[in-house]
Amino acid sequence: MSREDASSSGTGSGSGGGVVIPYDYSNNTSKHERSSNHNKPHMFNGDPEMFSWWKTKMYSHVIGMDDELWDVLEDGVGNLRLDEEGVALDRKAHTVEQKRLYNKHHLIRGILVAALPHKEYLKMSEKSTAKAMFTSLCSNYEGNKKVREAKATMLVHQYELFRMKEVESIETMYSRFQTLVSGLQILKKSYVASDHVNKILRSLPAKWRLKVTAIEEAKDLNTLSVEDLISS
Repeated sequence: MSREDASSSGTGSGSGGGVVIPYDYSNNTSKHERSSNHNKPHMFNGDPEMFSWWKTKMYSHVIGMDDELWDVLEDGVGNLRLDEEGVALDRKAHTVEQKRLYNKHHLIRGILVAALPHKEYLKMSEKSTAKAMFTSLCSNYEGNKKVREAKATMLVHQYELFRMKEVESIETMYSRFQTLVSGLQILKKSYVASDHVNKILRSLPAKWRLKVTAIEEAKDLNTLSVEDLISS
């Protein structure tokens, strides 16, 4: 039966035959399906190189739902007593505020579990709280403070020595530079835009010297964005 036939045969919302979910002809998915997909957290694939990106996606997803959920993920559940599955041991004795906190925790823990492949969940199956699970993930994939400081030192060194290769295009050089800057930002070692602009100009081979001089004379490097520099 075609969609037109279904509409005329009494299956529409005004014909008493039930409600038809509005159909989006542009992508062959119903509004209900698109809403469900939108509410699903982004799945972490277990790749260490992708963890920081996944963490950022999770943050945006959770904050978009309810910023208090992220607070529970970072701060924990206080003195609530939970078993290894995150179930409250004395739920009926909770105060109103404890019930509210437990409900928030139950939701954010479910979101976190839904975003992990089974093998990752098994690594932390004994963690009762969302905070303990998330802390374990960050420790496994970001390292402890000493490791992060070592990584940051290495990236800062790479940043200071960054140079465009003689056989490299501007686009390829900029892609390498963006990857380096992203790593620095994740490790809280970010620079301001003018630092990036000056670094890129200094990194260019001698054959670009005339172009660099023209840009320096025509532009205010303190306000020039990296994107405008690259387009120039």
